[in-house]
Amino acid sequence: MDDTALLREYATGNSEAAFETLVSRRVGFVYSAALRQVRDPHLAEEVTQAVFIILAQKAGRISGKTILAGWLFRATRFAALAQMRADAKRRRREQEANMQTEIQPTAPDQFWEQMSPLLDEALATLGETDRQAVLLRFFENKSLAEVGNSLGTGEDTARKRVSRALEKLHRYFSKHGVSSTTDALAGAISANSAHAAPVGLAKSVTAVAVVKGAAAGSSTLTLIKGALNIMAWTKAKTAIVSGVVVLLAAGTATITVKEIQNREIYSWEVPPATFDALDEAMPQVKILLTKFPDFGGGSVGADDKTLGISMPMETLIEQAYGVDDLRIIISTKLPEGKYDYIANLRGGSGKALQQEITRQFGIVGRFEPQSKDVLVLKIKDRSALKITRRKGNEQAGMWPEGNIFHWSGQPSSQLSNWLERFFKILVVDETGMTDLQEYNFDLNWDTMSRDSEKLKQALNEVGFELIPTNQPIEMLVVEKAK
Repeated sequence: MDDTALLREYATGNSEAAFETLVSRRVGFVYSAALRQVRDPHLAEEVTQAVFIILAQKAGRISGKTILAGWLFRATRFAALAQMRADAKRRRREQEANMQTEIQPTAPDQFWEQMSPLLDEALATLGETDRQAVLLRFFENKSLAEVGNSLGTGEDTARKRVSRALEKLHRYFSKHGVSSTTDALAGAISANSAHAAPVGLAKSVTAVAVVKGAAAGSSTLTLIKGALNIMAWTKAKTAIVSGVVVLLAAGTATITVKEIQNREIYSWEVPPATFDALDEAMPQVKILLTKFPDFGGGSVGADDKTLGISMPMETLIEQAYGVDDLRIIISTKLPEGKYDYIANLRGGSGKALQQEITRQFGIVGRFEPQSKDVLVLKIKDRSALKITRRKGNEQAGMWPEGNIFHWSGQPSSQLSNWLERFFKILVVDETGMTDLQEYNFDLNWDTMSRDSEKLKQALNEVGFELIPTNQPIEMLVVEKAK
């Protein structure tokens, strides 16, 4: 039987065998997604347990037309978010009690490990159908014909949808400092997205899930409640009113949606922020107090257009003026709270967003030179540069591989921007290499070391140098409008 038939047999006949078969098929998918997000095998097991308990609770309400991979992706995302929020609260309590616990990340040494922590957030920015297409194609290794059949379209339409979704993922990763090609992204996802679940996890998950979580531990029940809360918040996005009580799954939990302002919710105003919402919304510029104060926040942008959900004013200013936070000086008190915003005009969206910020909040930004401590990126000896001319068929991007960091086909501005984010200090590009995108070079540097001196040494070895100095830099000064 297929997934839908197994779920229906469990929902109507309480068949533990059907549910166990379904869990066995899907436990690796869920565990892999959980592990990418929480970065801890034990927490990933708990998230997996919670997801299948929720599936058991909601089995009778899931439509036969639902693509289970998409449902499980969203449920895992919600459970992982709940787990990370709970973990963040725990760490804050420990810090307050002077019992700080440092969580050591997995030691990545491949391009996949650079993009892996961002993958599920990137997938969440896609529209539902685009995300399902990617999940079916690359996570379940289905052919384009099978993807089209699952989505109710033809093979050609599925091919176009997958291609469009990869382009959107490519833009997301590029914005977050992971530069590559759509082919490289597709290959990395296909090769690395699935991890084998721990031995015995499927049976332990089934045993607890089929009794709707009655035998689950307190931490798992807390996690389920948090995930259901996020689910309810998302599902209620088109009809939220103050003090709504949402009854969830088999009557086991009652969640009260927090009071928010009673105003219209717009079609684009849906967490998480997605490229589809940005592309499909009518051209407009809006800034609104967020409808989703408990949402972690997210934004997308392409060309001059941008959309954000539950973001602070500092982010709006960065988006409106196209300036990174290191180049901004705040000289007035900014409005508190978080905001939903969109600027997607056919031209001049950034300028229009600046004007809307001034109109609504009475603050404005102006550029002026100020003396700043900086690192100047220069070439020590042009004839000694250890770079090679890039061939047209070589992969473009920047990615770690063991103790080597590869650089290929990127402009010099990308190099200075990347160094600026790493060192947390302004970097001025004085290499004069406007054609750096035509070259490749390798840095003998382990990205996980986070050792700034080793990075400087690696740059020196290929012919670059970073010189600390103080010089005038054009900064954005944010102040009250006159």
